[in-house]
Amino acid sequence: MGGRNGEEPSAMSPLLASPGPPALARGSGSDAEDSQSSRCWRTGDLSREVKRQMCLAGPLVAVSLLQYCLQVISLMFVGHLGELALSGASMATSFANVTGFSLLLGMGSALDTLCGQAYGAKQYYMLGIHMQRAMLVLLLVSIPLALIWASTSQILIAFGQDPEISMEAGLYARWMIPSLFAYGLLQCHVRFLQSQNIVIPMMVSSGVTALLHVVVCWILVYVSGLGNKGASLATTISYWINLFLLALYVKFSQACKMTWTGFSKEALHDVLNFIRLAVPSAIMICLEYWSFEMVVLLSGLLPNPKLETSTLSVSLNTMWMVYMIPTGLSSAVSIRVSNELGAGNPYAARVATHAVIIITVSEGLLVAMATILLRDVWGYLYSSVEEVVKYVSVMMPILAISDFMDGIQCALSGAARGCGWQKVCSFINLGAYYVVGVPSSVLFAFVLHIGGKGLWMGIICALSVQVFVLLSIFVQTNWEDEARKAQERVYNSGVTAELTVLIAFPEGGDPGKISST
Repeated sequence: MGGRNGEEPSAMSPLLASPGPPALARGSGSDAEDSQSSRCWRTGDLSREVKRQMCLAGPLVAVSLLQYCLQVISLMFVGHLGELALSGASMATSFANVTGFSLLLGMGSALDTLCGQAYGAKQYYMLGIHMQRAMLVLLLVSIPLALIWASTSQILIAFGQDPEISMEAGLYARWMIPSLFAYGLLQCHVRFLQSQNIVIPMMVSSGVTALLHVVVCWILVYVSGLGNKGASLATTISYWINLFLLALYVKFSQACKMTWTGFSKEALHDVLNFIRLAVPSAIMICLEYWSFEMVVLLSGLLPNPKLETSTLSVSLNTMWMVYMIPTGLSSAVSIRVSNELGAGNPYAARVATHAVIIITVSEGLLVAMATILLRDVWGYLYSSVEEVVKYVSVMMPILAISDFMDGIQCALSGAARGCGWQKVCSFINLGAYYVVGVPSSVLFAFVLHIGGKGLWMGIICALSVQVFVLLSIFVQTNWEDEARKAQERVYNSGVTAELTVLIAFPEGGDPGKISST
């Protein structure tokens, strides 16, 4: 696997150089902001930033797609076992995302802020410390989540889901329990690497895992006769393979020698500070993910639940697959904003936010057109039942609208994570999805009797509110203040680590040579 994709640590930003911590190189105030804004358009910094983010986002989009394809491929194999098998696996996948994967993904995204800003401030040793804290916390959180997955059938039945589908879902979820622990650790490694602009190795490991997953699925589903249990087990095996490959890279790569110095007792300190950022990060991600997954769960209460659940599940999985493109862009802008704020470059962080909006609007229009053009054939990838395929075709134009809106909010949320705004975003998501979105879905589907299409229309209402509020906040952002906050976060969290290095190397030795503390 290749080395670092990006510049060396000593050349953090060609836009504006930072003289070092913790003071900013430029003055603050509206005059400086106005002058910098005009300079952006005069010198072409925006176009250079677009190119920079595209170079980062390309591999990150591939990583997101390939990792998400693990669940999609499993569902495709199960879909050809019958409508009941697909409904059960779809329900289990939705339940797993709601109660497990989204929570671990959200908590792990705290590293977007912590590792990204530490790397921008050249506090390289702290990246490994932050990752170890995250690994410890996510492993502990996975234990109660595993107990919830073990009771999937009973929980779904208690919420009024079809008993037959619920039993199938429970069986699928139990075989997927070991994947919880691998997924949490995998998220820590991904955030650790991408904060350093190391993206090519992640793309390679994800590609190898996805190819192996097809083979493993075929063997476990058809050859071994395990059926849907085999598809679930294949997902578990593939997550562990991906984690193993990335762990080997972090351990032995020269690109990580300054940021990964071995396991350290320092990671056991200040865990509460990580949790303080991880909890709102989890809330921010979960509130959004739960509302989408709730669409599938609510579809089980509609007339003809097998058809509605299968169709809405195909629609949701299609949306999540498309969502991986703005997810890659979101990660790219999160890297750029967090790195530049940590380095004390507010102007560059602002340009990065402007650039990602331009990219996502262009990408959203292309994806929306492709979604509409493929509407009549897309359903055959998931099912051979003609009724399901026709219903999917009707849903696709609605999906095109939601994909466009979701891409914009995803990119803006990435910039917000780079700033460390997880707490603010969690309140925005709460209002957008649960004050506006879910009630609108219920109104359209069950009161106005629009059915599955109505459920998705409610989500579009939520996305519209979310995009409007996020744009309003970014328009009023004082980037000089955000840079100061970022440097305060970095140097407050890095004090203990710096003392550790100074004690070990009073002559200014290389901390990259530390193997453990």
